[in-house]
Amino acid sequence: MGAVQTPQPIDRIAPTLQPDAHALMLQSWHHLLFLHWEVPAAELQALLPPGLDLDTYEGKAYIGLIPFTMTGVRPVGVPAVPGLSSFHEINVRTYVHRNGKDPGVWFFSLDASSVLAVTAARAAYHLPYFNASMELEATKEPLPTVDFRTHRDDARGPMPANAHIRYRPIEGPVQESVPNTIEHFLIERYILYSADEAKDLYRARLHHQPYPVQKAEVLELEETLIWSAGVKRPQQPTLRHYAKGVDVHIYGLEKV
Repeated sequence: MGAVQTPQPIDRIAPTLQPDAHALMLQSWHHLLFLHWEVPAAELQALLPPGLDLDTYEGKAYIGLIPFTMTGVRPVGVPAVPGLSSFHEINVRTYVHRNGKDPGVWFFSLDASSVLAVTAARAAYHLPYFNASMELEATKEPLPTVDFRTHRDDARGPMPANAHIRYRPIEGPVQESVPNTIEHFLIERYILYSADEAKDLYRARLHHQPYPVQKAEVLELEETLIWSAGVKRPQQPTLRHYAKGVDVHIYGLEKV
């Protein structure tokens, strides 16, 4: 009998490097909150399309809820357009890889306050974007308090799918997450996967400087977005992180 092959560890650094390609879109993301709950791995794996495997950290699986706001959303070489290039978003996601490599994100839903962005992302990237009414208010303090509200009003997605989250960064270190930590595993993700109506699988790259991460405090949390994705979560999030913002390059979609 031949020797048993030991699976190689997943390379989590290579995807963080800037692709040798031309970006299609530019965006700036602000006031990001990363909320994560530990969820049984089998429950999440059952919701993934064929061809993707759930990515786990020390055997544990996580679902994330990430609200934020965007500015400067535009194609490369095109100036930002007032009223069109800025909007809010919240997404529900988990973490995946394909055949032991290319660790990335699988989105259960992405709600946004821009009808144009929702239409374009659904068509160009096969992502489950939904129209929603949203508000985001942030105080001007060095440690801002952010009040985020969303109400899905798109019949293509399950409802109710709403949220009210009030959060703020906690005073303390602001730093890049370190490889091999839970923060790096959850936050530093640069590949997104999607699937079309024929169940064909796609992926796209994005790139930005590492997130300036700090711990976050959640002052209020009411949401049904994770429930609408078919996942039952624990009451309190396991992990809470905040990032002030990053500038992002988005690359083209490719079939896998």
